[in-house]
Amino acid sequence: MYSPRPRFKFNTVGIFTSDNKATVEFYTKTFGFTTDWDGIQPNVEMMLGDMRIILYPRSDFEQMVSYKFQYPMGLNGTVELAFDVPSYADVDKEYQHALRHGAISVLPPTTEPWGQRTCYVADSDGNLIEIGSFTK
Repeated sequence: MYSPRPRFKFNTVGIFTSDNKATVEFYTKTFGFTTDWDGIQPNVEMMLGDMRIILYPRSDFEQMVSYKFQYPMGLNGTVELAFDVPSYADVDKEYQHALRHGAISVLPPTTEPWGQRTCYVADSDGNLIEIGSFTK
């Protein structure tokens, strides 16, 4: 039965990492996330405005849940993080900025037939990141 009030509020994306320090450095320098992570604890919380990402080392997570997972190798095509930027020019600028900070190029900035300028990069664990805009 439909309810006008949702049962849940989606508030976080969790990423399992092979190297928390490298991932924190990438997301803070590339996208401006902030964190008060002490560099020791396995759980990392990063914020960008009202967006929240948590990081947790793969090995620590497996130990916590007593289960061995299989992780994709190379680029991970199962999920993406998507960032909107104000304009087409910003897509190009942020793509270059991401590459300078260690992102892996997946798709250079391209204007799609549906009117979006978009590009894809990946972080060091192969997680896909889209940067796009519908505004020329």
